Amino acid sequence: MIPVSSRASSIEYAIRDVVVPATELERQGHEIIKLNIGDPIAYPGLPTPQHMVDAYAQALKDGRNGYSPSYGLPELRKAIAEDEQRKGWPATQDDVYVCHGVTEALQLIFAAVLEEGTQVLAPGPHYPPYMAYPQMYGAETVEYALKSDDGWNLDFDDIKAKMNEHVRLLVLINPNNPCGTVCGAEDIDNLLEIARNYPNCIIVADEIYDGLDFTGHHVSVASRSHDVPVISLNGVSKVYYAPGWRIGYMALHDPTGRMSLVRDGLERLLRSRLCASTPAQLGYLAGLNSDRSWMQEYSTRVMGQRDYCIERISNIDGLEVEYPGGAFYMFVRLTDEQWQNDDKRFVLDLLQEEHVLLVHGSGFSPELGKGHVRLVYLANQDVLCEAFDRIERFLIRHKS
Repeated sequence: MIPVSSRASSIEYAIRDVVVPATELERQGHEIIKLNIGDPIAYPGLPTPQHMVDAYAQALKDGRNGYSPSYGLPELRKAIAEDEQRKGWPATQDDVYVCHGVTEALQLIFAAVLEEGTQVLAPGPHYPPYMAYPQMYGAETVEYALKSDDGWNLDFDDIKAKMNEHVRLLVLINPNNPCGTVCGAEDIDNLLEIARNYPNCIIVADEIYDGLDFTGHHVSVASRSHDVPVISLNGVSKVYYAPGWRIGYMALHDPTGRMSLVRDGLERLLRSRLCASTPAQLGYLAGLNSDRSWMQEYSTRVMGQRDYCIERISNIDGLEVEYPGGAFYMFVRLTDEQWQNDDKRFVLDLLQEEHVLLVHGSGFSPELGKGHVRLVYLANQDVLCEAFDRIERFLIRHKS
């Protein structure tokens, strides 16, 4: 048997791992209610805006299928920089690098910054790649706590206790996946104050859900920093409802000139992997340069579905949830002791018995996420209604 590398065999991605048994049930003829994946296109009624699709198709018709510059199309980088400027910091075209989604941007950042003995300090719970990828470069991810009984807000005491000279990347996911927490200016300023004491630390601001802030409190991390280096991450997947296009970006805010070596490393890595999809970049460009009034209609729909889920959960014995302020997830607490200690079994048993697919909270953090499940509330209300009916039936049947 040819051996597999330890870096590959140790990777887990809970969001898609649970799809494997669901696919087997589908092969057997069962219809699954899937509330597991944050893909807006998987749910009816939230299509990619037509003007963006038209721009993508026009690029194909015009033969714009070739390689584009490794850092991204100049016109797209310019439009992204202007969009970041509107968020409150002096981004330039040269600060923007277009990637195959935010996930590739993360891989490039980890490759450029991390090495043996270094650390990433990331929130727990968090998006799985923050745990999976750093170990490929000899680094480790240390989790700082989000307060599970206080709206999943940042635990600044825990962050301070875990910061040290080995931490190269301090991560903020805002709005948060999987909890839906939105951090405002005060929280960001507190985080910057901590990072300020560590000159080799960069803040990674994952803001892919920034247009899905329902609190009105979200602000760009880069807009609050006058001395701490920040890498902002964003893209077309969530706010522009085009996840399969795989276009994201990183924008470097380096107010005191400390990231010149990191920038050179990132550019070398970007050149070595050629480029992101050219026609998809042009589709994203159309989204940035066109009227965005359509976003309000989409957001109103998503908020309505969120509020429906909150109402249903409040009336189901065995479930509790902290009110999410953004994105399109809620991190639901399982209050029955048997499930608190084995949330993955809850997910798998619910799938087998009631054909509803969620994601186990321990997949987002073995310790800080356990006893929870992540639910995506993008489905139509009638689908959500049926899902909660099945979940309630399951909980009643298995009540300890």
